[in-house]
Amino acid sequence: MTLALAIGAAGGFLFFLMHLPLPWMLGALTASMTAAIMGLPVLPPNRIRPATVAVIGVMLGARFTPELVALAGAWTVSLALLSVYMLCVSAVTVPYYRFAAKTDWQTAYLAGMPAGLTEMVELGEEKGADVKAIILAHTLRIVITVALVAIWFRLIEGRNVGAMPNFGSAPLTALDAALLLLCAIIGTWVGKILRFPAPAFMGPLAASAILHATGVTASAPPALIVIAAQIILGTLLGCRFIGVRPIVLARAAWLSLWATLATLLIALAFAALIHSVVGVSTDQVILALAPGGLTEMGLIALAINADVAFVALHHVARILIVILLAKPVFALLPKR
Repeated sequence: MTLALAIGAAGGFLFFLMHLPLPWMLGALTASMTAAIMGLPVLPPNRIRPATVAVIGVMLGARFTPELVALAGAWTVSLALLSVYMLCVSAVTVPYYRFAAKTDWQTAYLAGMPAGLTEMVELGEEKGADVKAIILAHTLRIVITVALVAIWFRLIEGRNVGAMPNFGSAPLTALDAALLLLCAIIGTWVGKILRFPAPAFMGPLAASAILHATGVTASAPPALIVIAAQIILGTLLGCRFIGVRPIVLARAAWLSLWATLATLLIALAFAALIHSVVGVSTDQVILALAPGGLTEMGLIALAINADVAFVALHHVARILIVILLAKPVFALLPKR
């Protein structure tokens, strides 16, 4: 794990020196993925993952300001359009994985729908689907989405995706630090009790959002923690490729590339629609609809100072839609 983190940090630093988009996450991911495929003795730093995602959840929750929450009522329209967007995505990606990847329908649904990896794997094990194919599809989807979205904002829109996020000027006092620490600890505990998706992330995010939305605190963890979080997350993603043969990875990457591109094109179309109807900036809608992980898209939103609350809410809604539709959809899908 130490070697994996060292390789990830070196990759992030190299990407930073090369002025590449989202350098710390993509650099760590690229370096650790290369090490995993080459068979170097690396392991994912799973022991520190819960603490890492809890810190990220607290950071993202800090963007739920009282002024922002006052605008949340206008998001009901975009959430309704999100449901239509998910239907369009499913109509494309599920048949694609069924026939292009030659999987069964259950595996095609769980691999093609952009939801949380953990939730999809659990459903796959329950339904007897191809779990390895599901893991590869979701891991590659997140990797490809993070890379393409970061490149889009850097090269097409000229945004400094590698910049440190702006947390505002509120000082971090000892009381504020204690409150944020409690958000991470108690939020994780409550998230597990309430069975939130990704409880170590969603619980602290919700706790931090409540404190910031009610004006109890306006502080956030030091911005440099974002760099450490990106290195750890990138390393975790890269280490998922341990033991994967290059030929298997190449085929899965080819399939995932086209599925992800199709999903992103649909997301772009709906981003333009939601922007015209709701008035939310296209950048924020793209991050809210992009089929990447909630944590990863949240970090990009932080990097470009986008509305993290809008992005997080729509990703949570997207995951819940996929999970709630799973059983009714399975009942309609053919068995083979």
